[in-house]
Amino acid sequence: MVRRNPERRAALLDAAIEVLAREGARGLTFRAVDQQAGVPVGTASNYFANRDEMLTQTGDRVYERLEPDEALIASGQEGPRDRARVTGLMHDLVERVAAFPTGFLALLELRLEAARRPQLREVLTRRIRTDVDLNVNYHLTSGLPGDATTVVLLYLALNWLIVERLTLPELFSEEQRRDLVTALVERLLAGQPDAGQPDSGEARPAG
Repeated sequence: MVRRNPERRAALLDAAIEVLAREGARGLTFRAVDQQAGVPVGTASNYFANRDEMLTQTGDRVYERLEPDEALIASGQEGPRDRARVTGLMHDLVERVAAFPTGFLALLELRLEAARRPQLREVLTRRIRTDVDLNVNYHLTSGLPGDATTVVLLYLALNWLIVERLTLPELFSEEQRRDLVTALVERLLAGQPDAGQPDSGEARPAG
C-alpha cells in the first residue's frame, strides 16, 4: 500500500468527516471520500488499508480538530477559580464544539458504528477515556470548584445538550440553552466552596 504525505491524509480524513455527517456510516466509501476531497478515484485506498481503518482514523481526526488551542488553554488559568469561571468555560465548550457541527455529527455516527465493530469501539473508548481524564486533570489542577465526578457529570450533560442543538435545533432556543448550561453548573456546584490558586502541572480546558 502506498503511503503519502500527512497533509493529504488529513485532507482525506476531513473529507471522511463531512461524508459521515451528511451520509451516515453506510455512505462512507473510498469513492465518496475521494469525491468529497476532490482527488482522483483510488486516492483514499492508497492511504487506508480498508474501511475499518478509515473509520477509526476519522474518529481520531475529529478529536484532533476539537483540541483547544494554546491561547484557550492559557485563558483557563486566568481570573478567579469560582463558579462563574466554570460557567464561562462550559459556555465556551458548547460553542466550540457546536462550531464544528459536522465533526460532532460524524462522531455520533462513529459511536453507532462502534456498537457493531469491536475494534472501532476499542479505539473510541480509549480516545474518549483519555479526553475525560485530561479534562478531570485540568479541572483539579486549575483549582476550580468541584471534583472529578462534577467534571464527568458536566461532560455527560453537555454532550447531550449539544446533540439536541445539532439534531433538533428548534427544541430549545439559544437563550434556553445558555440558561440550561448556567443552571447545570450552579446546581452541580451548589454548596461547593470556590477553590484557590491551581497547583503547578499540566492542565487544559474542558472539551
